[in-house]
Amino acid sequence: MRVLLVEDDKNLADVVADHLKKEGYLADWCPDGEQALSFALHGEFSYDVILLDRMLPVIDGLTVLKAIRQKQLWTPVLMITGLSQLEDKVDGLDCGADDYLVKPFHMKELSARIRALIRRPADMTAIFELSAFGLTLDTERRRLSCKSRAVLLTGKESELLQVFMKEPERVHSRDELLWKVWGGFSEVEAGNVDSYIHFLRKRLQSLDCKVKIRTVYGVGYRLEETP
Repeated sequence: MRVLLVEDDKNLADVVADHLKKEGYLADWCPDGEQALSFALHGEFSYDVILLDRMLPVIDGLTVLKAIRQKQLWTPVLMITGLSQLEDKVDGLDCGADDYLVKPFHMKELSARIRALIRRPADMTAIFELSAFGLTLDTERRRLSCKSRAVLLTGKESELLQVFMKEPERVHSRDELLWKVWGGFSEVEAGNVDSYIHFLRKRLQSLDCKVKIRTVYGVGYRLEETP
């Protein structure tokens, strides 16, 4: 597996690169956003995941992320930053990040999130379009639409919504969702499920549709159509 590490703090970059090497990954390091774009879009390189710092010299991380998504590059991106507010996370995910890791972090958590990003469940690759309650999800382009409106989802948002749309109205527990979307890694907190449910609810609201994800207290979550 090949990783593109974009981090301007050389001390942190050295620590992360050494950890990645021990984990068996090949890692290329870029200290600024301009070089990161050059590496990410280079035809000879093929990265399995990009670790992208948000606060970068020359070109900031969000701009880098927008640029690679505009070029139709869908390599999983883990945004790493010291900005921990919810809106900061939403900004990153809205720009196309697949996951968000706040500094300081433990290397075990970094490894778990990388494994979750590069793992694509086999049962999510064969279906290219799902429909439920008037929603249509293009799983290849991660495009969710309802009537004349559409939004683009992040990788994890798409995988999570696929679970709901394959079995609409069925209640899914947090443990089930954690297993199906994140691979059941114990290092990935169950709170990730709650965060991504929150993000998906915002996506559905932006579509102005009558579909919502309801919390079934003590059990889990369910996709349903409101009156």
